[in-house]
Amino acid sequence: MKQHYKHEIKNLGKLAVPVLIAQVSQTAITFVDTIMAGHYSKTALSGVAIAVSIWLPTVLFGQGLLTVLTPIIANLNGAAKRDQVANHTRQGVVIALFLSVLIMLILYHSDQLIGLRSSADHPIDPEMMDVAVKFLRAIMWGVPAFLLFLVYRNQCEGLSNTKPAMVIIFIALLANIPINYVLIYGKLGLPAFGGVGCGITAAIIFWLMFGLIRLYTLTTASQRDIRETQLTKLVDFKVIKNIVMLGMPLALAYFFEMSLFAMIALLIAPLGQVTVAAHQIIFTISSLTFAIPLSLGVASSIRVGFLLGNKKPSLAKQTAYVSLAISLAIAVVVALILVVFRSPIINIFTGEADVITICLQLIILLAIYQAFDYLQVVASNVLRGYKDTKSIFYITLISYWGVGLPVGYILGLTDLIMQPIGAAGFWIGIILGLAVAAFLLIARMIYIQKQPQEIILKRASK
Repeated sequence: MKQHYKHEIKNLGKLAVPVLIAQVSQTAITFVDTIMAGHYSKTALSGVAIAVSIWLPTVLFGQGLLTVLTPIIANLNGAAKRDQVANHTRQGVVIALFLSVLIMLILYHSDQLIGLRSSADHPIDPEMMDVAVKFLRAIMWGVPAFLLFLVYRNQCEGLSNTKPAMVIIFIALLANIPINYVLIYGKLGLPAFGGVGCGITAAIIFWLMFGLIRLYTLTTASQRDIRETQLTKLVDFKVIKNIVMLGMPLALAYFFEMSLFAMIALLIAPLGQVTVAAHQIIFTISSLTFAIPLSLGVASSIRVGFLLGNKKPSLAKQTAYVSLAISLAIAVVVALILVVFRSPIINIFTGEADVITICLQLIILLAIYQAFDYLQVVASNVLRGYKDTKSIFYITLISYWGVGLPVGYILGLTDLIMQPIGAAGFWIGIILGLAVAAFLLIARMIYIQKQPQEIILKRASK
């Protein structure tokens, strides 16, 4: 038993470290955008903040729908059914292209979404709104590439090959910095696009990422059998239905989580550029630290899916608990780092004293946030490995929109309990929402694992 735990920690590490580097690099792209926009101007930073609050929920809805390919392919791999992998990936491409059209339409009409929060009494700064809309209309051209990249990334990771995405996203990060610099500040004879330059750069980077991952899947020897699988159906509605049925709850869960942050950004927008900028900085830091539990969660879903495909539910259960223990230990370390080094961390983003003051308050809440966030992310990914995705949807809806947002709104913008405390009130609401989510997701995981072995394996083989 002890030997198995050591073995699983080693396996999780092999899978999680490349995913972590990939996720940190992907988040670092937004990190770089925030830093460069922040040093260009407060208007650019706040405009990018509003834009990102709409971009993330929409694109992560697509990511959530497609991410179910990872445990599906992991299960097929564990069950020695690699001949079915190519067809599942192909149907993922069909879904990605359809989603691209819908998401691009939403982003193009983003001015109407942002305008919903503006009123005569509390108008949103027109310059901030202009940057946000132009950013979204630029980045939308990269949506098809980003979703297609995810399809082939999920194929590789489902086959327990997490290194390609790591290398490709790291290359994308390196390319992002000089392109951002040129477009934001207007170098090489180009005009200075300011915050909008971040959106243009992102679209370029997404196409680079897709091109590289597709080149890898077309040339790597480890996937030759998948490339040579005979084409039976260009569009397989049965497989598409299965992906959508399993993926839709995850997509909605991703959407509810990120739309919570979007709603918060829109609700605090009338409080001014300083508050919005501070919220965006803390949100960016949280996105960067989120890469740690997400990478561990992805590794957990791959291992659980593989072990269930290999008909080893007892080992899958042990892997789940190892993952949760690791996530909690890391969360404590990250929280301590955020508290001890809070001033130098915030100074990376901005030198404006009024923004720094608010950030120093919010980063303490972010440190508390870590433990609950890490546990709920890993638990939800374990459930993904068990193909129990509907529960994730319901728990996310209740936790974020039934607890997190109402509590945040009451504390942040009303005097029902105390004088409104602005962005801090919303972060307290988020912490409570995550605590509820962590408790319910772990409880659901325990319930699933107590079911008879045949029921567990039957669900996992869907």
